[in-house]
Formats: sequence, structure tokens, C-alpha cells
Amino acid sequence: MCGLAGFLGPSNAEGERRLAAMIERLAHRGPDSNGLWVDAAAGIGLGHARLSIVDLSPAGHQPMASKSGRYVIVFNGEIYNHQDLRGALEQSGHAPGWRGHSDTETLVAGFDAWGVAATVSRAIGMFAFAVWDRKTRKLVLGRDRMGEKPLYYGWQGEGAHRTFLFGSELRALQAHPSCGAEIDRNAVAQFMRYGHVSGAPAIYTGLFRLTPGCLAQVSLDSPEVAVTPYWSAIEAAQEPKREEDPRETIDALDALLRDAVSCQMLADVPLGAFLSGGIDSSLIVGLMQAQSERPIQTFTMGFREPRYNEAAFAARVAEHLGTQHTELYVEDGTLRDVVPMLPDIYDEPFADASQIPTFLVSKLAKGSIKVALSGDGGDELFCGYDRYRQGAGLMQRLEGVPKSLRRIAAGAARAVPAGVWDKMLAPLRKVPVGKEPNGQWMHRMADYAASGSIEELHHKLVSRWRWPEEVVNDGREPQSVLAGLAPPRRGESDAERMMLLDQLTYLPDGILTKVDRAAMHVSLETRAPLLDHRVVAFAGSLPLEMKLRGATSKWALRQVLYRYVPAELIERPKMGFEVPVGVWLRGPLQEWAEDLLAPQHVRESGLLDALLVGQMWQEHLSERFNWGLQLWNVLMLLSWQRRHCEPAQAVGTRR
Repeated sequence: MCGLAGFLGPSNAEGERRLAAMIERLAHRGPDSNGLWVDAAAGIGLGHARLSIVDLSPAGHQPMASKSGRYVIVFNGEIYNHQDLRGALEQSGHAPGWRGHSDTETLVAGFDAWGVAATVSRAIGMFAFAVWDRKTRKLVLGRDRMGEKPLYYGWQGEGAHRTFLFGSELRALQAHPSCGAEIDRNAVAQFMRYGHVSGAPAIYTGLFRLTPGCLAQVSLDSPEVAVTPYWSAIEAAQEPKREEDPRETIDALDALLRDAVSCQMLADVPLGAFLSGGIDSSLIVGLMQAQSERPIQTFTMGFREPRYNEAAFAARVAEHLGTQHTELYVEDGTLRDVVPMLPDIYDEPFADASQIPTFLVSKLAKGSIKVALSGDGGDELFCGYDRYRQGAGLMQRLEGVPKSLRRIAAGAARAVPAGVWDKMLAPLRKVPVGKEPNGQWMHRMADYAASGSIEELHHKLVSRWRWPEEVVNDGREPQSVLAGLAPPRRGESDAERMMLLDQLTYLPDGILTKVDRAAMHVSLETRAPLLDHRVVAFAGSLPLEMKLRGATSKWALRQVLYRYVPAELIERPKMGFEVPVGVWLRGPLQEWAEDLLAPQHVRESGLLDALLVGQMWQEHLSERFNWGLQLWNVLMLLSWQRRHCEPAQAVGTRR
């Protein structure tokens, strides 16, 4: 796992110094060494910050040239089947005479033999790379299939200074003098809805993230960026459904997962795993321990609030499997120390509060290991989230009710003040600790019931701010996969439809962004065996009843897991890395929040409606409403802006 950055533009004598400044911003991603390569005549510069995982010798140093000298690459990630690719190269007579045993050398040798697209299509792994073709004088960027590794790019500057910039994080691009980094208000509106910026456009005008499963090509002669897919999650979700005996399917899934985990356990440095005690992480650890001669090191976070604490469950799983287990509880003082760090960890606004325990467990693990496996992807691939079952069930119940009648009934329910609903529902529904009061909950349920399609309902379910234009000054949400650009339906069920939409959006833009930035801030590599694209395709081939049976989610994964961990250690209500952000904002984080939410500060930000924000903050403190998630978006935006943007910086709008 590493960091990369570079530029393509007019010849400039300052190229190496500018490239060094870009790579310096990525030192946390690659503290072991760095390298620069500049061809001033061609106007290309490639930089690399290395976190040594495979082949720790100088033979793994980057930037790296292919044997022919045609390709020069900077690479971030891991190719898990690179030994198989080496074997194929040797059998076909294309072995270059290996200098070392790094996967980067294997990859660039494949470029010489098969070309870039063909090599990437053969690779199993997570990655982002930039490769310069010295023959065609073209730059090619690539990103892994599911979006585990980040890659930003874009043309910046004007006239003679116009330069194409790219890098693992936006901070690297900002180190180049051509980067204008003007905030896009429309992207801010999108962030307020989801808690992260989604899709290709980044938070800054003119900068983008490469779509997962795609290659991008650009040159000074052809400056338009040509993005082409080499793999599609949509196609993987449409694999022909399996009709074999369920036991045979579980056997096949077990074998595939064992292989995926085995491949991802290869490293020349200490390796372990995150363990929450839930289905996905317990399965990964069980498969790891079954293939290891020594106890696997496992790590988990605990909370003092019992409703959110899974540490005890993780400890029971660790004891059963015989792992070397370490746990850490989140204390109030820890929160106050970590929260001000978040804008440094996430150099684009990011507001999933589980970023805090994710960072803390990464920091904990980094003290003992350099690579951690995780269970990320299980929910989106195997129907793990409650919203899939509940959303599909709600739409089924609503099918016989005319849409006009649904909206009238929903409007009537929302017309009753929340306080009135609180009193009416108090004898019937006890409000869980840290959750929204009954009136607020009733208004939300009514809004869901008014949905006219599963896409509309799903969009509401994943939204923090339902109407972000009300709070973002002059911001309008851009079209995206979740807002006007969803792929056509191909006969999938409502639950499968929601899973696919999450695989295209929430998984890469939310979950994987959270994990990558949190772990790489402490120079820890993370790997997700469930996101091996063979596993993704296998999940796409499963009939829905192999994922969701009645109220039982992730049915197939559970059957594999129970071969390694007894069901009684697993079966309980799902919690995951949920955190009590609403409670924290009324407790240990209130003083920090008060400072950021001061009306003058909100007004000076120029981005948000200070009156509306202030009203919601007071309602939250009074416990009339629980606006924890919505306010967390506001706080993460304002703290990010304070850290990364100059006070006088212009704020623009996407055209």
C-alpha cells in the first residue's frame, strides 16, 4: 500500500521540485521510502511514497520501468495473483529476467507482454496506478474493480500553465501550483445528503475520482480524458443464477473464500485482522486461523454505551478461534483528541461517524502489524443491511395502494406536529438510547411510505439531509447513480436492486473511503477478501433466497461461518461499527461542536444557512429531535473547510 502522484503538462524546469512537494503530502501512505521520475521533455512526472509489504528490498522501489523501458509505473495496492501471472509470463516466453519478487514488477512485465488493459483484466487485487507509455506518449490511470484504492485527477491551471494532475489524495494535487482547488457548492449539497461526496466529481471544481473498474487515458495531444471500463459491477450482479443443491453452493463459496483469504494473507510483514464479532469479520478471521499455524492477531474497539458495544462478542469469537486478541475502549478523552484530527485524515469532507472507531482500531493494530484484513463488502454483496429486507417489504405492502393516496396519507402524518406524535406514541414505543424521538421517527416513516419506487425509497434511506438545498447556499445536487443516472433494471428484485446501488455508490464512496483514509493515516494496509472480484461475481450468481431467508440476512455467509464459529457466538441483532454520535454531541463533544456551530462561524463559511443550522443545534440539545447525523455532516464540513481552505478562497458552482 502506497501513495502516488504526478503531473502531465508543459515542460518545466521546476518539475522535480513540484513533484517532490506532491509526494511529501502523501508521506503517511508510504513512510518507508519515496521516488521521483521526471521526463522534462515529455512533460511527465511520476512520484511514489512506498509502504513496503511485498519484496522489501530495493528491487521493489518505484517509479519502476518495464524491462523494455516502454512503461514507467507508480502503483498503489496489491496484486494477489501476481505469482500466477509470473508463471503465465514465463510459460509464454515473456519473462523479463526478474529483478525481485514484487507485484509491481509483475504488473509492468504484463504491460510489456499483453498491454495494459489485458493485464489489468487478468489481475486479482486492489490497486490504483499511473503508467506512462514512452512509445505513444500517453498516460494511463487505472483503479481496481470495487474502488478499494483511491485515485483523483483533473486538468488545472490556465493557458501555458494548464497541467493534468493526479494522485492518491487531493492534498497531493493541491501541492502543485496549477491546482486552483475551488470548492464546488453542488458537491457540498451532495455531501450534505450522503455524508460523503459520491460519484466521479470531487469536492473541488474540475477534479474527479476515477470510477472503479476503469482505465483513463490522456495525453498532451489528446487532452480529453477517455475513461473506459474493463470490468462492471452491474454485469457481475447479473451472473446466471445457480440452480445446484444449496449444500454444493455453500461448499463452493467456502472454497472460494478460503482461496481469497489465503491469497490476501501473503505478505513479507506482520499481518492480522479487524474483528467486530459480527458475521463478516468473524468469517474472515475464522478462515485466516484455519489456514495459519500460529494465532492470528485480531483487534477490536469497544464503547461504554452497552447498546453500541460489540467488544464482548468479539472477545468470545477470538477465544473460540484461539487468536491473539487486543481490544481498546473509546473513552471521552480519546474522542476529544481524535475528532480534531479528522480533517487531516480525510482531506475531502467525510461524515460517517464510524470513522472514529475505524481510525482508532487502525492505530491500535498498527502497533503490532502492518497489514490488516477486514470483512468489508459482506453487507452489500450478501444482503446484510436491514434496509434491504425492510425496504423491499415496505414496497411490497404498498403495491396495492395508489401513489396519490400514499402521498396524501404521508402528508397528513407529517402535518401532525412531532411533539403530538411523541405523546401519542409514548405508551406504545420506547425510544432506544441515542435514537430519534417518536415524532421524528413517525415523520420519517411517513415519508418512506410516500415513495413511488424502490429507487426513490432507497434514496431516502441512504440520505442524511433529505433536502440539502435548504441548508447549502446556492447549491444544487448534481445527477448521480442515486439521482437520475441509475442503470436500467434487468429483472432484479427490489432487495437486489438496493444492493447493486450500494455497490456502485455507498461501498466505494463511503465504506472503502472511510477505511482507506483511516488506515493509511497510520500507514496500515487493509485488505478485504470479500471484495475479491471472483467473490463479487459468485455473490451475483446466488439467488436471493441464498442471501435473505425470511428475516435472516447473509444466509450463505452464515452457513460458511458456522463451519468455523458456533452459531450461538454470532446470532444477535446487528450492530456493526455504529456509534452514538447524537449522544456524543450532547456530551463529550458538545464544547467542540459549539465552537464550530457558532452562528458567526457558520455565516463566515459562506456555505450553509446559519439560521437553519442554529435551529437544529438547539433542537438537538433540547432532545426534542435527534439531529446527530445531520449535524455531524455540518461539523465535518466546517472543520474540513477550516483546515483545508483559505478564508478568502472563492467558492464556485459546477457548470
